Amino acid sequence: MLLVFVHLWYSLGMNQDFSWHWIRDHRRKKILETEFPDAWVRILERNVAHFRRLSEGGRRELSGMIQVFVAEKHWEGCGGLVLTDEIRVTVAAQACLMILALNHDLFPDVDSIFIYPSTVMTPERPVGFFEMPQAPVRESVSILGEAQMRGPVILVWDAVLQTARHPEKGHNVVYHEFAHKLDMLDGRVDGTPPLGSPEQYRSWVEVCSREFLRLRAITEKGERTFLESYGAVNEAEFFAVITEQFFGQPTGLKKHHPELYGVLSDFYQQDPAELD
Repeated sequence: MLLVFVHLWYSLGMNQDFSWHWIRDHRRKKILETEFPDAWVRILERNVAHFRRLSEGGRRELSGMIQVFVAEKHWEGCGGLVLTDEIRVTVAAQACLMILALNHDLFPDVDSIFIYPSTVMTPERPVGFFEMPQAPVRESVSILGEAQMRGPVILVWDAVLQTARHPEKGHNVVYHEFAHKLDMLDGRVDGTPPLGSPEQYRSWVEVCSREFLRLRAITEKGERTFLESYGAVNEAEFFAVITEQFFGQPTGLKKHHPELYGVLSDFYQQDPAELD
């Protein structure tokens, strides 16, 4: 009797999973039957420098991903910002470009995207009623973006637009925060996204650990380096920062840190230096 129950429970679970995927795929098929708006193409050509570098096939693939991403995510304008297609498409294009060659389902743990017009001040963390504080209460700080574990992505529109138009500066708030979301997919925020094989993990740990410690040592000495010093904060920020530079300054990253470029290229399955 127990075996029958287990089999029935397993079958129901499998059927529910199948039904959900069927509904999702059917919905996406209907979305993709709609022609990509010419106005959106103009937005991409004006705002997203990387879009102009893609092949015709890459543009078509990215455009379909943008349509689904815009339709499926919950978007909310905050701080008086009125959401427009320009905002949604500009954000979606950069997030989807990161996973253009990956087998990720359009950032499944990102349900909501909150967008402010300009720099956001995070609230102070209050001490709980029964809490005996062991460390200083977190002060309010200004941010351009934030990715929350199993929560929303928060972005600042003026920073999104500026960094999307000028990726050559090596800073990009969308790449940074969505890199954190890739890092969080395995339930940890440790600078290592889910990888495909033990060999990939070994190479990742060897190269990234060495480069992170080297960046931390150079930063502590106050010396300059090609890698952005903010990456020395911790391993999670290191991954987010090198992702920004991988897509924004690929030729420089490949020249100065070829092994680091190699593990990122292996993970993202892209070679942006070829398009630079």
